[in-house]
Amino acid sequence: MSSTVDADEALYLLRQEVSELHAELPKNELVVWTAGNISARVPGRDLLVIKPSGVRYEELSASAMVVCDLDGNLVEGDHAPSSDTAAHAYVYRHLPEVNGVVHTHSTYATAWAARGEAIPCVLTMMGDEFGGEVPIGPFALIGDDSIGQGIVETLRDHRSKAVLMQNHGVFTIGGSAKSAVKAAVLCEEVARTVHIARQLGEPIPIPQDDIDRLYERYQNVYGQR
Repeated sequence: MSSTVDADEALYLLRQEVSELHAELPKNELVVWTAGNISARVPGRDLLVIKPSGVRYEELSASAMVVCDLDGNLVEGDHAPSSDTAAHAYVYRHLPEVNGVVHTHSTYATAWAARGEAIPCVLTMMGDEFGGEVPIGPFALIGDDSIGQGIVETLRDHRSKAVLMQNHGVFTIGGSAKSAVKAAVLCEEVARTVHIARQLGEPIPIPQDDIDRLYERYQNVYGQR
């Protein structure tokens, strides 16, 4: 009995965390209206928590979050899940190290996606967070797991936590939902900065050896341990 209570409590706390993280998307100007979503893998269970479809950010709460299985089927919740649920579920099924997925249509990063162009690694921040360029993923329509397939194909052997899905927007992954949100915020920041730099001239690429050093330091030394 207590293990069931503990599991239910843990699930509620995860729903609360995912709900609260959604506030970071409009706060950082990564979404408009009801666009965008965050999901988190439920630890130890083949489930995910995700934003409901078409619900405004100010109306989100822990109870509004929905729970789905890793095939995208609704398991718990009073709302229909996000239209991107199949993509999130595909990522969790195929990348077991991923515990959080974020989708945005942030302006500058999506502008790069509209051109089908990767963001080149010309900033130390990019070396730190993404380990190189932010790559382009293939064009795919919403409605099934095609977008998820494109995310996995692009990021499976890439250090980047972000992918620009062509003509669509940004998907980021992380070891937690919070880290995936951070990647989405930084992806928009570097997309904006590199765009501005290109208006002034040709940005200077960072040599690969230096990118590797930046990434190693930031991932393994930077911050509190």
